[in-house]
Amino acid sequence: MSRGFNNNYGATSSTTVPDVVSFSPTEFISLCENVAHNIGSVKSGWQALEKTNKIIGTQRDNQQTRDKVHQVQMSTNQKITATSKDLQRLAAIVRGGDKQQKLQVEKLTSDFKIVVEKYSSSQQQIATKMKATLLMNASQNDDLENSGAQAETQQLMQVQRNQQMQLQFEQEMLIERETRMREIEADVLDVNQIMRDLNVLVSQQGETIDTIENSIENTRGNIEEGATDLMKAAENQAKYRKKVLILLIIAVIIGLIVTGIIVARLKS
Repeated sequence: MSRGFNNNYGATSSTTVPDVVSFSPTEFISLCENVAHNIGSVKSGWQALEKTNKIIGTQRDNQQTRDKVHQVQMSTNQKITATSKDLQRLAAIVRGGDKQQKLQVEKLTSDFKIVVEKYSSSQQQIATKMKATLLMNASQNDDLENSGAQAETQQLMQVQRNQQMQLQFEQEMLIERETRMREIEADVLDVNQIMRDLNVLVSQQGETIDTIENSIENTRGNIEEGATDLMKAAENQAKYRKKVLILLIIAVIIGLIVTGIIVARLKS
């Protein structure tokens, strides 16, 4: 619990704002970040108290629960104190800032007040429930000392509570087993889906490999066919050159014969 802690830890509006100081952008940004972070921490503390508030006075309530409440409140109270000082400092330096910066500080202050109010309300509720639980236990102890019949009643109630706790424990175990079974079923479904995805992937890879092999075979066939065509073209070109050479020789021979005839006629 937070005995001795000042209940005015969130009341920044009632504090005295220091005189205006020179504006420092670096300090302004740092303080704003600290305040925003601490607001989140206070909110977490409030949420932790809200959860614990549902346990106080039940069968799950124990000393460990009470210790946790104390630890949460100690830590959160320190955050509130530090944040209050940071907001006071911001209120002083933001006087030299612009309108946007002033609105930012105003928003942080408003958020801080809201979360502190919620936190304080949870603190009061838990304190009330803890006090009521302690008073009930003290009353039960007095009854046990003053009446043997009451003691028997208390024993019977204790037996009933033990039975109820046992039933609750068994029910929780069944729920946990069912949850585990559902998790296992979900895991199996996930594995099946993964296997299906792998099968599709392997099939696609197989089709890709077949396509590559077909492309290689087609390319090989085209290369062989091209080589054959080149050989045929080379042979045809050789034959053509041979024919041209023969025709040239024949033409030269004919030219020599004609020239000889002409020369012979001119001499005669």
